[in-house]
Amino acid sequence: MKKLERKLTLSAVIAISIGGMLGTGIFVLPGVAAGMIGEYLWLAYILSALFILPSVFSKSELATAMPQSGGTYVYIERAFGPLFGTISGIGLWASLILKSSFALIGFGAYLLAVANLGLDVKYLSIGFLIIIFMLNVLGVKKVGKVQLVIIALGILFLVALLVIGVGKLNLNHANFDIPSNKKSLFATIAFVYLSYAGVTKIAAVAGEVKNPSRNLPLAMLTSLLIMTIIYSAVAFILTEFVSPEILKKDYRPIYTLTKNLTNNNIYVNYIAAIIGILTLVSLVNSGVLASSRFPFAMAKDKLLPNYMTYLHPKYLTPVIAIGFTCVMMAIVVIYVDVIKIAKLASAFKITMFIAVNACVIVLRETGVQWYKPSYKSPLYPLTQIFGIIGGVILLFYLGWMPFIAIIIISLLGTVIYFFYGKKKTMREGIITKYGNRPALYMFYGRRKDFNVMQDNFEKKQNKEKLENEILSDAGSIVPLLGNERSPEILTEIAGAITKNKKVQTIHVTEVPDQTFLDDKFFEKDQKSKSIHRQLKLLEKDKKIQVNFKKYRTHNLTNTVQSLSEQTHCDWLVLGWNGVDHQGILINNPIGWLVTNVESNVALFKDNGVKYINKILLAILPQKDNSKFIEATNMITEFYNNDNDGIDANFTVLHIIPKDTEEIIENDIKSRTEKILEKYPLGKLSLIKHENPEKYIEKISVEHDLLVIGTPKHNDWASILFGTGQDKFVKKSACSVLRLTIKN
Repeated sequence: MKKLERKLTLSAVIAISIGGMLGTGIFVLPGVAAGMIGEYLWLAYILSALFILPSVFSKSELATAMPQSGGTYVYIERAFGPLFGTISGIGLWASLILKSSFALIGFGAYLLAVANLGLDVKYLSIGFLIIIFMLNVLGVKKVGKVQLVIIALGILFLVALLVIGVGKLNLNHANFDIPSNKKSLFATIAFVYLSYAGVTKIAAVAGEVKNPSRNLPLAMLTSLLIMTIIYSAVAFILTEFVSPEILKKDYRPIYTLTKNLTNNNIYVNYIAAIIGILTLVSLVNSGVLASSRFPFAMAKDKLLPNYMTYLHPKYLTPVIAIGFTCVMMAIVVIYVDVIKIAKLASAFKITMFIAVNACVIVLRETGVQWYKPSYKSPLYPLTQIFGIIGGVILLFYLGWMPFIAIIIISLLGTVIYFFYGKKKTMREGIITKYGNRPALYMFYGRRKDFNVMQDNFEKKQNKEKLENEILSDAGSIVPLLGNERSPEILTEIAGAITKNKKVQTIHVTEVPDQTFLDDKFFEKDQKSKSIHRQLKLLEKDKKIQVNFKKYRTHNLTNTVQSLSEQTHCDWLVLGWNGVDHQGILINNPIGWLVTNVESNVALFKDNGVKYINKILLAILPQKDNSKFIEATNMITEFYNNDNDGIDANFTVLHIIPKDTEEIIENDIKSRTEKILEKYPLGKLSLIKHENPEKYIEKISVEHDLLVIGTPKHNDWASILFGTGQDKFVKKSACSVLRLTIKN
């Protein structure tokens, strides 16, 4: 199948993004909105931009990680799975169709100001819709050029109106106060929110944007700033020169404002009407461009019939998806009360932006390998939390309509998925791979129902290959996930903790489900070649057996778990950044593996210490200390034989409260010393201190490796998302090895 071409430059991207906003948001909606809040309309526009800003940051990040056609649908589908992807795709497609159809009605209102052609406004709108269809089929490059001209004319005219308005403005009568009716203010903010929704529309055609890592976030932020200034300034002038009572029934407010500012100059009035017509047609054009990509992307994911992916042989545009979208718009224009349904679409758009912010949290916290955005949202996760909470607030101020939108679209999307998409797709969302049981029941019911197709297929295809290439009796498995500071040191630690000194190191690369698993991926994989060379040197120097392989997978955790089961290894050894990802709702791959693999797990935080001589085992006095001491002794013996005459040793550190009774203290001491009788390289240090973290931070300076156990979680952030930093790792000056011993 042919691929979409990257033709859109930064200027065209900004034009399409502004075109998605510079339409109903300023040429139609201000009239109705002014009837809701009156002279405070300018403030509603500014605050609405602040509410949508987190979604702009989040969507910019998501778009640079997944620069492909489909936009919000793709992000939600990748994070939450095909069911939610189907619902979001249908909902976003419908909301864009409704918004664009509303713009066509606004176009008709401005057209009537120019001439009475003797035709119904709806059928005139359909005629222009046919022209828009042809522009989109001819290719996005031509669409971008048309947008540039129209947007330039629209902005220049609005600026000219502002200059005239400011010249006639009496600042003594201007009102810059905060309105006392907060309910009306928030209701208006929610109503005009849809005006800014087009700022992220360009992400739906990210697969056709040149240099998306730079141009996507820059275009979104630039267009949002431009439109916030224009919206708020025009709204202020509009309510100063036109009565809100007149505006609330006016669907061509810019034309009315022009008449008032120019003393009803017929020529300037015509210019205003023509600019309104062109701008609204531009919005429809942008809406068709973006909305047609939703069925296109869904069909690529087997959630809609394959013919939706058909590309025009010459122009390489999704002609069937574009045509189907335009037909649905024509039906809406002719038969549907667009204004009421547009409010429902607005509510669902807010819901989608809530989901976009949630996507960033899920993808960041799970830490999937393929999620590598070149642009990252600032102030994470506060930005996303504000976006989610703000969206929920706006939904409540819209009344019961959001719930109608969510229910209708959710039911429609669910029906389409279960009757068509579920039979075709083998995809699953990140939440089904790394979500814990409460999250899975919340979204899907049972994880295994969504894993069975893809997992069985992948395991069947690769089981024989894995069995032939890995060490069947490896004592340790070392999956290299790409974030290790030194793969050699990590492999060395695995050799130190393993009884038979046989280590299977595997460079695992997780890719999105839509990417094929083929050997061509490795043809230019220079990093794997470099790692392999270093491990061969390590094998010779440290006298351990190391087998190195590289592997590509759709499901990293299942692959590593399969390796662990096939080798019956004692240890799974992973590189670690010190962040604990074992929450109730979601884990990252490391957190999932710690919970689900049967082998012991060692997490190594590499702080750059090359020579290991002095080892500190810091654990609470408990019954299973013997296993931790045995593992630490094994590591000590490994380095004791390798340090060229320098004796390695370890210290068992027990920190107890200062008010511990003497009988308890003596019992702890006697039990640990009895275990240490078998390990002459170890000694006990029993310290009374009220702040264990502070003491370990101080004492770690004198050691090369800190060995700790797996702590229990107490804070709410760790319980929900597993986002907490391990307190001992954060304070340690030396490298840290955290052990989870299961057998």
